[in-house]
Amino acid sequence: MSDARQSRFNIPDVFWQALRTIGLEPSAVLRQARLPVTLNLHERRDRRQVSTEEFFRLWQAIGVLNPDPSAGLLMVTQMDSTTLPPSSFAAFIARDFRDGLHRLARFKQLCTPERVQVSENGAGCTVTVDWLRTQQHPPTLLIDAAFATFTELGRRGSGVHITPRSVELARPQSGNTALADFFGCAVRFGAQRNALVFDAADLERPFSSHNPELLEMLSPALTAALAEATAPATISHQVKSTLKRILASGRPEMVEVAREMGMSERTLQRRITEEGSSFRQLMLETRQEVVRHLLTEPTIEIEEIACLLGYEDTNSFYRAFRAWEGTTPARWRALQALTTH
Repeated sequence: MSDARQSRFNIPDVFWQALRTIGLEPSAVLRQARLPVTLNLHERRDRRQVSTEEFFRLWQAIGVLNPDPSAGLLMVTQMDSTTLPPSSFAAFIARDFRDGLHRLARFKQLCTPERVQVSENGAGCTVTVDWLRTQQHPPTLLIDAAFATFTELGRRGSGVHITPRSVELARPQSGNTALADFFGCAVRFGAQRNALVFDAADLERPFSSHNPELLEMLSPALTAALAEATAPATISHQVKSTLKRILASGRPEMVEVAREMGMSERTLQRRITEEGSSFRQLMLETRQEVVRHLLTEPTIEIEEIACLLGYEDTNSFYRAFRAWEGTTPARWRALQALTTH
């Protein structure tokens, strides 16, 4: 399976929802991870994107804020599979466990920076995960959640409490029994790799949730989305993604954005112009998109939003917002709350 060539990946809404199931607010996790609150977004795909190392920092932050060693397992087991993005949901309506595993492996990169390998060898089926574009070891909670996802796929799809043959973990033993209790099999610590091994016979188990009609509808769209993910992003898309990462540092200049993107200011200017846009317009659109989302988060104060967007003071932010929307941020927020309930 080819890798997605973009260096940043989408975080699905279900991830932020899963945080709340273990008592964590997304904004708190983002702050602990030293990442912008603007990453917790719902409107546009590019605003959910992180690098692999930033993704790891999110999972490390979860472990700090919730020291329960079973937190990764709980995020998966308490998740409603119907809320999963199509790239993962398609696995739950597959023909059988084997089909589901292979669908999950194929489309996983549409949501998170994972390359899943499913290898059948005799009586066993080994599942391993590589996290793309990093030399860092993955956080233990992330490994737990990934392996729990594969196991829950088999259990929920088949309606049978599938028990893996073994779990191999490279980490040292912690003395906690949460993993052994969940998987119901031997957990080998200090292994050479992280691997989950199923009995090959379990792969034949049919899924009661199999929906061939819906799969026929989803498959072409997912295939097209995967092809799009491997294609280079437009320069406007890249500029706005970069701006969202550095807005809090003030009002970024083109030279700073160009440096972040690894090109000269002149080259960046030319490429933006070729797409029929301007740096000023992209800056305005970026700020508007970020502000609109942040205002939908009731836990974030308006003064904090002004700071996050790099405004020198709250009055400057209020004037800019009124020019965009014709009303104050507080009134806009109140109106959005009314229309969503």
